[in-house]
Amino acid sequence: MARVLLNTLFIQVQGAYIHLEGETVKMRVDGEVEMQVPLHHLGAIVVFGNVLMSPFLLHRCAEDGRSVVWCDAYGRFKARMEGPMSGNVLLRRAQHKAFEDQETTLKLAERFVEGKVKGARYVIQRAYRDYKEDAFSKTADSLGELLTKISDETDLEALRGLEGAGASQYFRAFPAMLRVDDVTFDGRNRRPPRDPVNAVLSFVYSLLTMDCVAAVESVGLDPQIGFLHALRPGRPALALDLMEEFRHPFADRLTLSLFNRQQVRISDFVERPGGAVLMSDDARKTVLTAYQKRKQDEVGHPLVQGTVPIGLLPHIQARILARCIRGDLDYYVPYRWK
Repeated sequence: MARVLLNTLFIQVQGAYIHLEGETVKMRVDGEVEMQVPLHHLGAIVVFGNVLMSPFLLHRCAEDGRSVVWCDAYGRFKARMEGPMSGNVLLRRAQHKAFEDQETTLKLAERFVEGKVKGARYVIQRAYRDYKEDAFSKTADSLGELLTKISDETDLEALRGLEGAGASQYFRAFPAMLRVDDVTFDGRNRRPPRDPVNAVLSFVYSLLTMDCVAAVESVGLDPQIGFLHALRPGRPALALDLMEEFRHPFADRLTLSLFNRQQVRISDFVERPGGAVLMSDDARKTVLTAYQKRKQDEVGHPLVQGTVPIGLLPHIQARILARCIRGDLDYYVPYRWK
């Protein structure tokens, strides 16, 4: 797959070769031109896995201040090339200034909480459509009421409290979405996870976190300077902020599907001394395969004509977030699942 989204060329076609011919970037696969786009339309190029670029194209991107980002085939960030005229230092400076400004921090944090609560409500509404149980309808209504309070909140800690309240409501309804008799879930726990469902949730969340780190790094943002999540040494706070809108609709629904379709079973897990529950190697491979397959599913995006793979959504949202931090957009809009 090769797409131009928000002035960025994303290439996921393994074995592709991209080069510059005149003022046009061309992508060849097995010697045949599969795509071409004018260079002046591009502000960045992001490649995944085994994709080759001509030295001349790299030189030209460096001269123009056009970033080139390399990720592995699974979407993990590897490196970024910046030319001498790069504006990323200005972007990071704007990010730090936004972090120091309480009003801006609160406004962005509100959007991240809004994205998370809307995502949770989407999952619950899907469950109600599938199972027609009143408990799901009541939870969806409760989350809808919570959404009306987010934009009125003027204190960051209180906003985090609303986020926590939404998560509590959501996870109280979560066990009813598990439709396999021998699978139980008594609430979210981690470090270490103490049941199979939490073990899978923690693993999928870690994969999603890595994807969001790659997304924010690919646009030149500092992944450790966040707005909703508190700063801690080594903690990718901004990636965790971005992750919230994908946590429930993507990671949680994948986890539910794995158990409900019995792709993973209770027998795939081992309890260690102290209560920690670990996945077997085979179960981990199953989850990884399902995760990568799900990232290839196509969904619509309001700023993109047509559909895009789910795996590119964090990259698109990171670029929207960067525009917001730079002041090009008035406010950040989380991705809305449908």
